[in-house]
Amino acid sequence: MTDTHTLTQNDPTQGGAPRGADRQLQDEIVKAVCDALLPALEPPADALGDPVLEAYYRDGAVARGIDVAVAAAVPTLDATLRRAIAGLAEHLAAAGFLDAGADAGADADADAGRRIELLRAAGDASLTHRNAVRQLKSMAMGTFVNAVDESGTNPVWPAIGYGPLTYRPATPGETPKNLRVETPQPGDEVVLTADVVVVGSGAGGGVIAARAAEAGLSVIVLDAGPHVVDAKRTQHGAEGGPLFLGRGGLFSETGQMGILAGSAVGGGTLINSMVSLRPPQKIRELWASEGLEGLDGPEFDALLDRVWSRLGVNTEASHHNANTRAMITGLAELGYRHERLPRNFVADGVSEFCPFCAEGCTHQQGYRASTVVTYLDDAVASGARIFAGAWVDRVIAADGRASGVVGSIETADGPRPLRVDAPTVVVAAGGIESPALLLRSGIGGPAVGRNLRLHPAWIVTGVYDEAIEAWHGQIQSAVSFDLTEVVDGEGFLVESLSLNIGSWAGLSPLADGRTARDRMRSFDRYATWHGVAHDHGAGRIVLDEEGRAALIWDLDDDIDYRVGVRAHQELARMHRAAGAKEIFTFLWRDLRWRDGEDFEAFLEALAAEPPRDHLAMSAHQMGSCRLGSDPAVSVADGRGQLHDVAGVWIGDASALPTAPGVNPMITVMAVAERTAEALVGTAAPATTAAATAHASAREAD
Repeated sequence: MTDTHTLTQNDPTQGGAPRGADRQLQDEIVKAVCDALLPALEPPADALGDPVLEAYYRDGAVARGIDVAVAAAVPTLDATLRRAIAGLAEHLAAAGFLDAGADAGADADADAGRRIELLRAAGDASLTHRNAVRQLKSMAMGTFVNAVDESGTNPVWPAIGYGPLTYRPATPGETPKNLRVETPQPGDEVVLTADVVVVGSGAGGGVIAARAAEAGLSVIVLDAGPHVVDAKRTQHGAEGGPLFLGRGGLFSETGQMGILAGSAVGGGTLINSMVSLRPPQKIRELWASEGLEGLDGPEFDALLDRVWSRLGVNTEASHHNANTRAMITGLAELGYRHERLPRNFVADGVSEFCPFCAEGCTHQQGYRASTVVTYLDDAVASGARIFAGAWVDRVIAADGRASGVVGSIETADGPRPLRVDAPTVVVAAGGIESPALLLRSGIGGPAVGRNLRLHPAWIVTGVYDEAIEAWHGQIQSAVSFDLTEVVDGEGFLVESLSLNIGSWAGLSPLADGRTARDRMRSFDRYATWHGVAHDHGAGRIVLDEEGRAALIWDLDDDIDYRVGVRAHQELARMHRAAGAKEIFTFLWRDLRWRDGEDFEAFLEALAAEPPRDHLAMSAHQMGSCRLGSDPAVSVADGRGQLHDVAGVWIGDASALPTAPGVNPMITVMAVAERTAEALVGTAAPATTAAATAHASAREAD
């Protein structure tokens, strides 16, 4: 049964985009919000005489065309965000937002300040309004600091000390051949046939595609995202958007959880931090007890070893940047241990630090062992075909058996209907999109979309005297496990983060235009770390009114809340111990500590913030199509095949029964190896001719 949800309990606004006069009013409100966030300001004394700094303050959203660009982009957002922004616009119009500050005369600071207070009041009144405020702020501020001109630069960068390129791009000789990805010929409908169709090409889908193709099955891999030729990239933050689900702007309906998920050929393995950790034994034992037989023993050890070897996981290539070195200092000062992180990065690769993993590294084809250069390459060598820009709308099944998928695909002549006829379907579109696909298809049983685990990441930033430039160097190269069981047996890992200036400009607490502009000038001195929590509670994936994935997640589990508070406090302690002169968070209220102020009072203030004022981020979406023996609470059996439809298999992070509590890539791949063994054991080439053709293809390659 189709599962839909709307936020009637939080906001009465319903329906899609406004029309006519309502749309015109919304555009005026959105533009005014951008102007309030980025007003035209008189440069401060220390900026006078410096053309770059003068323009940084003087040219706001209107002068730069940001207000028009954001208003034009709102209709491209998902239904949840469009609905939220429509509700916020209606609220602000009734509150007199367009007239706010009319008596301030030429005082731009006062005019913008009055509007900021109205935005803050709207966010205080409704979580849905708050979600809309955050989204508009992220769009406006992100454009301000991240948008580039024809030369690939932004005039704001010198003012904030940002320099995106510090290393040479890979040369053609260093870049192996690109993965062969096909584009269909134009036509009324694209119809393909295979033994196995794999929806998604990330950590799980890539593994299963390779194993199925190596077994002689004809395999088609479909990915909704683009295929990126990395050696052509210029490595600034704005380029990363197309590689992420929702262009990196996906939030839960109340805005308490932000999602970062890969959406390109290679999936999350293309843009993650390459952290390669094995699942804890206690988690393996729990999963084995819930129907994943053998997961706690040597059978699974062998699969973990197999993945470890194929990815070339090592610690030799992990180097600490200034951001991570500061974190290590903070940990050591408080008596906490740390370890060097194993990563799937070629140890004898580039000698310099590799930045911008989250934007798709230009060295990707030679040094980052994503599925693009490992399992997908193996799959193609064995005859598999890969298609990018392929959106799968539904799995087709009849009489309890899969028969293929339908959707649409980009061609040289525009999008065309797509059908793949296949008796075996692997759903590997990720923890957000896999359950949405099953919900649209009406299969999978009552547990589809439930049990969503997210590894909530609680982020705290310190401002230092010296330059950190946290966007340079490896995203993560060290971890501390000392706080993983600090709240009723639950807790969090401590890891560093890469600072994306667009994200920090957008998600930092709401402030008046001048204060925000002043703070961004310190970007190069930000060090930013997070506590990655092992969820106790769970979220849910449902379908919005357009049949697309919508995330339901609130910080309503007491243990998760207390873990979040502890993470904020411990990270703040670490920053202070490492020498930070100022500390702030992504909480809704602008709580800050500055050197010389009462630090214990700051920690108490962090503990007093209610759950509704917290914001977590998630780079790991899991469990929403969980494996298990009980069809009432799981979607597929212990090996990955749906309980209710034969021939449909779950092959990604959504299969994990719970959160593993560590970066899940290695776990996902090993579980996928296990699922692939079962799938290959039940499937067979459709015809002898097909098997012969695949063997010939392998010999030709």
